[in-house]
Amino acid sequence: MKYLWILLVVAGLGAGGYFVWRQQATAGAATGQPRRPTTAVVIQTNISFAVNAAGEIIPSEQVSVRPEINGRIELLPVDIGDFVKKGDLLFKLDDKELQQERASNLTAVERARLELEKAERDLRRAEQLLADRLISQELYDDTRTAYELAKNSLARAERQLAIVEERLTKTEVRAPFDCTVLTRPVSVGQAVSGSGGVSGGTEVLTIADLSSMIINAHVNQADVPRLHVNQKVEVTVEAVPGLVVTGIVERIAPQATIRNNIKGFATRILLRNVDPRIRPGMTANIRIPVASASNVTAVPLSAVFTEKDPETGKYERFVFVRNPDGSVEKRLVKVGVSDFFYAEIQEGLSAGEVVMLEMPKEERERRARLLAGQGQGGGAAGFRQGGGPGGPGGRPGGGPRPDGGGGPRQGS
Repeated sequence: MKYLWILLVVAGLGAGGYFVWRQQATAGAATGQPRRPTTAVVIQTNISFAVNAAGEIIPSEQVSVRPEINGRIELLPVDIGDFVKKGDLLFKLDDKELQQERASNLTAVERARLELEKAERDLRRAEQLLADRLISQELYDDTRTAYELAKNSLARAERQLAIVEERLTKTEVRAPFDCTVLTRPVSVGQAVSGSGGVSGGTEVLTIADLSSMIINAHVNQADVPRLHVNQKVEVTVEAVPGLVVTGIVERIAPQATIRNNIKGFATRILLRNVDPRIRPGMTANIRIPVASASNVTAVPLSAVFTEKDPETGKYERFVFVRNPDGSVEKRLVKVGVSDFFYAEIQEGLSAGEVVMLEMPKEERERRARLLAGQGQGGGAAGFRQGGGPGGPGGRPGGGPRPDGGGGPRQGS
C-alpha cells in the first residue's frame, strides 16, 4: 500500500509539471516572438569605415640612468613620479676619495713643475759651459736628458690630474631633458657600478618624457596597404572613458610579424601634447579611417548580392526590389563605400524604395534547380550575400569591401 501511494504522488507531480509546461508554451505562442525583418527601405545616410587596432602606450623618450663611474650614492633628491626639469640634479655620488686623489695629483703636478724648472736652469747653464768648453759633451747630454724626463713627468702628472677632474664631473648626473621619474630601484648610501663595466652599470633611475607618447600597435596585413606615414588616426584610452585624442602614424614596419597567430605589421603611432590622465602602460584603441561618404543612398549589407555572370565572367552586384504592387524585381547596382552595416549604392536605386533582405522564394528554388542540374558538371557559378566589409586576411563578413571589392562565396 505504501508503494502505491508513492506511485500516485509521482504521477501527480508529473501531470502537474506537464500542465504548467503546456500553459507556458501556449502563452508564448499567443504573444508571438518578433520575426526578423525581411525588407528594408533605401535611405540617405553617412557611411564611414575604419580599421581598428589596439596597442600599449609607452613614452617616446625613456632613459635608464646609470652612473659612468663606480661610487656610493650620496644625494638622491628625486623620487618616483617627480617631474624634473632639464639640467636639474638627479643624483650625486660620494666624491671624498676623488677629492683626496685630486689633491694628491695637484701636489704631484706642482712638484713636477718645480723639477722641470730646475732641469731647465741646469740645461741653460750646461749650454753656456759647453760653449766655453768647460764641460764635456757627455755631461751636457745627461743634463738635456734630465730636462726631457722632467718635461715628461710634468705631462704625465697633468694627465692624471685631468683624469681625476673628469671623474669628479661624473659624480653628478643631471636630467638631459624635462622628464618624469618612473622607477628608482636604489637608495641613498647604496654602492653602484659604472656603465663601463661588464654588467653595464647599476640602474639608478628610469626617466621619461610624458609629454610625448607612442603606441605600438599590430595592424593586420589586410589593413596595412590602407595606412601611410603621417596619417591621422583616432585614439581612445580604455582607462579614461570618453577621452578621444588624435595620433599620427609615425612608422610602419617593413616586415610582417606574427602575434597571437595573426600576421601583421608593427605600427608606431605618435601622440603629442598628451592629456595628463594618460599614463604609460595603458591600453589604447586605434581607429584608422579608411573610407567615408556623406549623405549617400544606402541599403543594409544583407540586401546586396554578388554573383558571377557565366557569359562575361565578371561579378555583378544586385538587389531585389519590391514594387508597390507586390512584385519583386532583380536590379543591378553599383556599390561604393560600405561599413559593417550599410553599403553605398551609387547607381541602381533611389531613396524610399524597398529592397529584400533575403532572396525571394522563387529565386531560391530556381537556383536550387540550377545547382542540381549542374552538379554533375562541376557546380554552378559562385554566389554571395552581403554580410560585412569583406577583404583578404580574415576580414569579417562577406559583403562589399569599403573599396567596392570582394570576391564571391557560395551560399544560399
